[in-house]
Amino acid sequence: MSLPVYDSALPRRPLVTEFQNLWTHRGLLRLLVNRELSVRYKRSSLGVWWTLLNPLLTTAIMWVVFAQIFQDRFGATGDEPYVVYLLAGVLFFAFFSQGLLATGSAITGSASILTKVYVPAEVFSFATALAGVANFAISLAPLLVVQLIAGVGIPWTILLSPVPVVAMLALVTGLGMLVAAAAVRFYDVIELTRVLVILLTYATPVFYPISIIPERFLSFVYANPLFSYLEVFRSLFYRGEIPPLWQWAMVVGSALVALGLGVWAFSRSWRNLVSSL
Repeated sequence: MSLPVYDSALPRRPLVTEFQNLWTHRGLLRLLVNRELSVRYKRSSLGVWWTLLNPLLTTAIMWVVFAQIFQDRFGATGDEPYVVYLLAGVLFFAFFSQGLLATGSAITGSASILTKVYVPAEVFSFATALAGVANFAISLAPLLVVQLIAGVGIPWTILLSPVPVVAMLALVTGLGMLVAAAAVRFYDVIELTRVLVILLTYATPVFYPISIIPERFLSFVYANPLFSYLEVFRSLFYRGEIPPLWQWAMVVGSALVALGLGVWAFSRSWRNLVSSL
């Protein structure tokens, strides 16, 4: 039986081929997701507990610093408890940052497999992104507990919270595919992405309320798609509010654009992607 080979002389693949590959290799996709999760949790003695402890410890430190030491500046988040606001932001932004970095390095990290066996490279990127969703879902347990302790409760709008989660999956997958395609030739792209993620942590209202931002800078905050992701998630998960239409448009629009660009990048570079590893 002859196997497909990577040939740089082959024409560019249609965009739809990338999605067809995911469906065709759905069994492999499931195995890769399970592998990602098992490897992540087997490396430490606490295993999955780190998924719960890590955001709680981060939130606890930030709560002490910003809500207690700098209470006048950071403690005012309206009627919502700051600890809930903070934990929701930490969890959802970690979903983005960890997912982007992991997806961006998925191809170079799987070079030993891709150079020996024909497997569509996009399967590895999407599997890594899906594993991030599973990890994020587990980490939501502490947020639900904190909501109940803080008296916020669990509103009916939480049923709509999978929408921003799926949109974030598309955003992370698309951006991760862009980074992965570039990192095959220029590995420094991954390090640059790490720096950009750190900058975005401070440019996005993750741990500080938007009320402390001077009005002249608000337009820059609103233009940041991650702000809309955080606000939509917070509104649905614990505020019990339906976000405004412009935030929905920002979330869905940026997700589709990012995914489209990522798929386009893979369709253009697939001929040389593996041969460059």
